[in-house]
Amino acid sequence: MSIRLGNSCQNCEKYSEGFCMHHKTNVGTAYTCDSFEMQAALKDDPNCATCARYLNPDCANPQKAAPGMLCNHWAPRAQA
Repeated sequence: MSIRLGNSCQNCEKYSEGFCMHHKTNVGTAYTCDSFEMQAALKDDPNCATCARYLNPDCANPQKAAPGMLCNHWAPRAQA
């Protein structure tokens, strides 16, 4: 079994606001398929301000977290 964490629909060129333009259906963050085509650019600024955990209870460094800081627990924010 292959592990394809980066191949989620949110990272695919065919994804648009929760909708797969290739399969013409609604998709979620855990979806992936063999028609996956990586977007040309992903989030290129991984720091606290762009982290889904920032100012949330699951932040690994709540006392130190600040915009511009990077840690090993960074998680991208969901696309709006």
